[in-house]
Amino acid sequence: MPSTAALAVISLPFGLVIGSFLNVVVHRVPAGRSLSRPRSACPGCSEPIAAYDNIPVVSWLVLRGRCRHCRRAISVRYPLVEAGTAALFAGVGLRFGWTWTTPAVDVFVAGLLALACVDLERYLLPRRIVYPMALLSGGLLVVASAASGDWGHLEVGAACAAVAFGVFWALNRANPRWLGFGDVRLAAVIGLVLGWLGADYALVGFLVANLAGVVVAGGLMASGRMGRQTPMPYGVFLAAGSVLTVLAGAPLTQLLAAHPI
Repeated sequence: MPSTAALAVISLPFGLVIGSFLNVVVHRVPAGRSLSRPRSACPGCSEPIAAYDNIPVVSWLVLRGRCRHCRRAISVRYPLVEAGTAALFAGVGLRFGWTWTTPAVDVFVAGLLALACVDLERYLLPRRIVYPMALLSGGLLVVASAASGDWGHLEVGAACAAVAFGVFWALNRANPRWLGFGDVRLAAVIGLVLGWLGADYALVGFLVANLAGVVVAGGLMASGRMGRQTPMPYGVFLAAGSVLTVLAGAPLTQLLAAHPI
């Protein structure tokens, strides 16, 4: 079987293509638009984007971040999402190798990246992203369990998903201003996938997410750029904590075991 390094290299172009699709998802899903029609077009002049101007990262660099026709600026988010997805897929390939866990986690991190972008821009975690991510990643984890004959990981993941959903649901019911129901849905998916890796991974993922949120919010409040009533895109921190735990979970869980709460 080829090495994990070979898988990481193979994952790069695949990640670029998926990243290009994620840009469409981020742009169209919050607006309730179709993902397939009409063709992508410049928001300034409405000129359809030609295939040669839609090559991930490369086209943006060649065009210097502007539309070929009207020269309107194209957000740097587009190449960043494409390159970021490629980097995440390569990292997942190195981390898990040629296993059924890899495609499940690829779906998971791709969904998290799309959700983080939408939440950062609109303070929204759309069901049209959360549910497909949950079904695809969960379905692939079922396949992984069936292929290995080991259902223990899936049982732990399901239990972590239930606990995460229950805790976040209770917080939402206590005060919806603390977090929206989109965070409740996302917490269940995070619990499932990180729980598949181990209950300690799920715990670390949520701890890192909340620690990052506290640090960022504290810094913004200290600098006067944020008040106590300013909304926070909590989904961004959930995504960041989850991705960090997926890629560097082993050292983090070992640290937690050595210094229990």
